[in-house]
Amino acid sequence: MTDPTFATRPDPARAAERDRDLKLLLAVLLALLGVTMTAIYALALNAGAAPRLADLALARVPQTGVDNPVTAVLLNYRAYDTLMELAVLLAALLGIWSLGPAPAGFQRSGPVLAGMVSWVVPLLIVAGGYMLWVGGYAPGGAFQAGALLGAAGVIVRLAGDPQAGLPGEAAQRWLLVLGVLVFTLVGLGLMLFGAGFLTYPPKLAKWLILLIESAATLAIGVALAAAYVGGRPTATSPLDPRPSAQPK
Repeated sequence: MTDPTFATRPDPARAAERDRDLKLLLAVLLALLGVTMTAIYALALNAGAAPRLADLALARVPQTGVDNPVTAVLLNYRAYDTLMELAVLLAALLGIWSLGPAPAGFQRSGPVLAGMVSWVVPLLIVAGGYMLWVGGYAPGGAFQAGALLGAAGVIVRLAGDPQAGLPGEAAQRWLLVLGVLVFTLVGLGLMLFGAGFLTYPPKLAKWLILLIESAATLAIGVALAAAYVGGRPTATSPLDPRPSAQPK
């Protein structure tokens, strides 16, 4: 009697032939894609009369209120993108807080590490302020400055402070929304005075961008440090010597 499952058994030779055909089809498609991209690149090189976006952006940098083209792109040309990036960072931290309270802090640092932290953390804060200010005419800006502030919080957390040197939960919430809030209020204020949303007047562009970047620096620094803490702030004081503040 014929086995009823015999007809459904895969044929090794046919399976191998199918795999070979699929690999051949993939190779042909990749070759066609490579030829197409090469042709597009060659046509773009020959069409030299069309203006390059980079040239247009650099030509308008003096109108942006800053001298650094990177800052001009982030805070002027593509200000909407930067606003959304701050909102995403805020949403990410709210997601971390929704997971529950932060874990217990590390063991308190000894005198050597504590002495090093007392020197390094102020230097990081000063360097963050410098990166914020220099971003108007050289590499720097809010994200770099905020990263340095966040690093300072990480070091304080590693040294035994369970709150990473951050204030209480209420103050953290205000600092976290500060970047998005100031960014949005500046845009709405410009609309009230007849300009477009985040369309800075040339005479005020420098100071409005500095205001936005200052608020964004604080928000980014707090968000990064709070994300490293890894949970919603607890009511435990950073100086609380009880065993609950020690690692389990």
